[in-house]
Amino acid sequence: MRKISIWIMCACVFAAIASGAGAQGKRKVIIDQDCAGPGGTDMQAVLAIVNSPETDVLGITVLSGDAWRDEEVQHALRLMEIIGRTDIPIVPGVVFPLDNSKDEMARWEKLYGKVVYQGAWNFGRPVHGPYETPPMDEGAPRTKASTEDAPHFLVRMVHKYPHEVTIYAAGPMMDLAAAQMIDPQFASLAKELIVMGGGIHPDTNDPEFHATPRREFNFWFDPESSRAVLRAPWASVVVTTVDISVKTDMTKEMIAEIAKSAAPGAQYVAKYARSGYLWDELAAAAWLDPSIITESSELYMDVSIDHAASYGDTLVWNPGAQPGLGENKVIVQEDLNLAKFYREFVELMSRATPGAHAAAPAAGGN
Repeated sequence: MRKISIWIMCACVFAAIASGAGAQGKRKVIIDQDCAGPGGTDMQAVLAIVNSPETDVLGITVLSGDAWRDEEVQHALRLMEIIGRTDIPIVPGVVFPLDNSKDEMARWEKLYGKVVYQGAWNFGRPVHGPYETPPMDEGAPRTKASTEDAPHFLVRMVHKYPHEVTIYAAGPMMDLAAAQMIDPQFASLAKELIVMGGGIHPDTNDPEFHATPRREFNFWFDPESSRAVLRAPWASVVVTTVDISVKTDMTKEMIAEIAKSAAPGAQYVAKYARSGYLWDELAAAAWLDPSIITESSELYMDVSIDHAASYGDTLVWNPGAQPGLGENKVIVQEDLNLAKFYREFVELMSRATPGAHAAAPAAGGN
């Protein structure tokens, strides 16, 4: 009996070691996202990263952008309930830009022309105040957000896991700029920064970009924060711009394929998905599998903070042509294997969520 007990104990120790090694092998990531929902590019990108068996999601930091922060926090909490990952903390971030505002932009538009898309300022369904949460189609969450704020959480995580944490940023840049102001070591302690943002010369007739190709919402909503983040000392920055994003589309066929899966996340996507560019999903999928990207280039990138016609525009230079005023070199994705991206995206949306506990129903209702 003693030999058997020792053998069982050794087996348990070995299993624990193997489990720990497996966890250590996963890619640590913080998702910094403006979680408008239900469904749509923000939430589908979150789901793609959480559903990957390769990731260890340390937290989801939520800031204003496509919608107001408090509403977005509720959508993020509810998605984690639906897929059974309430162990992932939802951490409230920054509500307002450093300098830009809805009133300031209204004055700017009188001088320089209309801005089609303004996120929380003109896109809400319905448009509402920053601290209001309209009824949620997917049902209100029962779980609560973290009591820690996003900038301090970000700083704490990169100190806990120095040079191991990927920051995936697919919303405006306020959380990251605040973290960098709190701790100038923040960016240098991260492993890398993955960004969905910016525009250079997209080939599109989309009225949002046709006349103003360098005005992209994530950079434009808070240009001062965008500039501060892009000028911070990251080891690596990879950018998914409008230029490559507009080559993608959420088709009815893809939604129908995802709907075939009984996984709670898949049913959530099938219920709330809508057609449109796969902005944030491409940034997420290309981080998970860089071979999706077939062409990229190194450019120096910055954001205009001149409160004139160029306010919030993306600025880029080829190496050697940059002005040397603090701008950094980034990797800009330019083209992709579209069929491969669609295939991997559908698989990520359709799969069972790793580490899920008992999930809540995906239908609406409290």
